[in-house]
Amino acid sequence: MALGIHDGLKMSDAEFRMFCELLKTRCGLHFDEDSRFLVEKRVARRVHDCDVGSFAAYHYLLRDGNRGEDEFAALVDILTTNETYFFRESGQLRALIDEVIPELLERRRHAGSDGPVSIWSAGCSSGEEPYSVTALALEAGLEPGRDLRVYASDISRMMLTKSRRGVYREASFRETNPYLRQKYFREKDGHYQIREELKKCVDFIHLNLMDRDKIALLGKMDVILCRNVIIYFDLDTKKRVIGTFYEKLRPGGYLLLGHSESLINISSAFELKHLKRDLVYRRAAPGEEPADPWHELASAAVADSERSGKM
Repeated sequence: MALGIHDGLKMSDAEFRMFCELLKTRCGLHFDEDSRFLVEKRVARRVHDCDVGSFAAYHYLLRDGNRGEDEFAALVDILTTNETYFFRESGQLRALIDEVIPELLERRRHAGSDGPVSIWSAGCSSGEEPYSVTALALEAGLEPGRDLRVYASDISRMMLTKSRRGVYREASFRETNPYLRQKYFREKDGHYQIREELKKCVDFIHLNLMDRDKIALLGKMDVILCRNVIIYFDLDTKKRVIGTFYEKLRPGGYLLLGHSESLINISSAFELKHLKRDLVYRRAAPGEEPADPWHELASAAVADSERSGKM
């Protein structure tokens, strides 16, 4: 059946607000009036597939225990955009491998401690980001398990299934060096299967960034990548998620956002650090002065201007 037909279902103003509130509360997704047609069309598809007859009945289903949890995951899958590719914003990934991880390892050696640097790719979509980090780490002579450990999470079960399979099409390689593609992927029938040596280095987890209890099970992190994710949240949700990241990061840890994102008007808890290759946020280490919020806002504004100029 063609999309948008679905028995002539039309979403009322009250129903639209009802679904928007549910999505915002449970997973942080924000939809405004401009997104109404998309929400109506895609929710109507699930109403039809579940054979419940109305938006109200479907909303009730979403709140119905285990069945509702599974169906909510299916709804999120069709409402979210998962556009990504390998080595996206590669300068920032290089900064992570060449500057951030070595600094963190050196700090641990000075403190007389060992153990790998913990990296969390939050909102990993179909897995290109965490696999990119791991490939670059291997190329730099870093050893997963000894030097770093990579965790990756997403709210979409469908995307996590794809991540674990590790099979990708040509579009995922638009910025991939041919050498790296040949080394870490195996071509078959027009698709590319990630090699086991890379695949085994990433732990994938189903996780909702609004679920603080489940996030607590991850333990402390040294680096969090959440790139091109918070742009889909409203301001209150952004503040809540960034606050969670601050709590999850060890002092001296790093937060990497997408180049179109900043913490202006969201948080003054992080300092903006200028690396050789990029700009990243950092939680102050013990004994360091806390970030000056006015300095951060000014620095972030300059950073945004610099990034815009590069683009």
